[in-house]
Amino acid sequence: MLTQELARKILSEALSTGGDFAELFCEDTKGTTISLNQEGVENASYTHSRGVGVRVLCGARRSYAYTADLSEDALLATARSAAAAFPGKREQPATIPDFAPHSYDDGTPGFEGVNNAMRINLLRRMYQAARQESEEIVQVQCRYLDNEQKVWVINSEGLWASTRRPYTRVMVTAVASANGETQTGYIGPGFGRGFDVYDTLNLEELGHTAAKQAVTMLHAVECPAGTFPVVIDGGFGGVIFHEACGHSLEATSVAKGNSEFAGCLGKQIASSCVTAIDDGTLDGEWGCLHGMDDEGVPAQRNVLIENGILKTYMYDRANARRVPHPLTGSSRRESYTYAPTSRMTCTFLAPGTDDPDEMIAGVKEGLYAKSLGGGSVNPLTGEFNFAVNEGYWIRDGKILTPVRGATLVGKGSDVLMKIDRVGPNMWMMQGVCGSESGGVPVNIGQPRIRVSSMTVGGKGDAIK
Repeated sequence: MLTQELARKILSEALSTGGDFAELFCEDTKGTTISLNQEGVENASYTHSRGVGVRVLCGARRSYAYTADLSEDALLATARSAAAAFPGKREQPATIPDFAPHSYDDGTPGFEGVNNAMRINLLRRMYQAARQESEEIVQVQCRYLDNEQKVWVINSEGLWASTRRPYTRVMVTAVASANGETQTGYIGPGFGRGFDVYDTLNLEELGHTAAKQAVTMLHAVECPAGTFPVVIDGGFGGVIFHEACGHSLEATSVAKGNSEFAGCLGKQIASSCVTAIDDGTLDGEWGCLHGMDDEGVPAQRNVLIENGILKTYMYDRANARRVPHPLTGSSRRESYTYAPTSRMTCTFLAPGTDDPDEMIAGVKEGLYAKSLGGGSVNPLTGEFNFAVNEGYWIRDGKILTPVRGATLVGKGSDVLMKIDRVGPNMWMMQGVCGSESGGVPVNIGQPRIRVSSMTVGGKGDAIK
């Protein structure tokens, strides 16, 4: 996107007022989104965005400016805007080392040669499967997206790194209705791969899964409220760790002291059966980094918690200047319009050795949360709440009935210490995580786990 000569000029301009580090983030991204419902294709859109972000650091201070105008004049003006945050004037032009370009692009197939008829066929297969699940399914919405992002990171230390990131995802939402009531089911797998991934995916099963969840919850009773043991299934159940703990381990919060886990390195913050990992190296996963993060640092596997002991935080370059710490390949941003910061990638609780069936058999009265939905957390306190999309009531070690309207309420540090069972089979689901550097694709996962005691919110009376 840029010549080495022009990149050198821009970096020198960015450092002209005394900054000690400058970085260019160059992006060229193409994307397609298609949605389909009972009336057919609802919409189809194609996007193509290109731009450059210029970041300047001066000690722990930072500034950022960006432009979609790739002319030399506009790029130099953007660099001057970023530099203007640091009033002063460098006596001699900054010395930029020679660049040694390196590409992390592994040649993974993308979306060349894929037409909309092929994309729409995927949606129709999911749609038909969902509608066939039950007569109570009254509405189905299917959505497809693919995105191919090309990135170059160039900085004043001589780094010139690039990669190409293909992403694709399908989502099914099914609505069931009876007797004036409605319930919704959803599933949305995503991949850090090209269109060929759909040769390995059972699209009909996705449609059935979303529809079955909606019908099950339609006939569920209201969940009672109280404090109970809670068994949380794998996959998106990992959102509990992602939200209630993961955000509190990002340097975005830690370096400012806005985390309940700040200053806790080497201390026990979770039960000894808990090991948590953030891994941006998992090729083909929705949350993978395709070789490097958004500062050009190689992707890494970071063990955050090992047997309950906090081992590391997730750091980007700017926050590592606030609290000196090695970079962990955790810097991410949605696009060139955002400055980067520390973010999760593929974050999961590692497998344990406990029997998944025993987790339920050992509960006298409690909740089995098979599928979790959205929620919120305060990283400073760790307080969270999450909706349970699909839940079941446990009594005397057996599943009694489906329940709806359940929420899980608690504090991250408390829940981590109360995990008393971790199953052997870990799997992940996908989502988009929002933070100050925009929305980024993430994997969330865990095996089935049991929390010995949690606050369960609900509207129902005790189940008889």
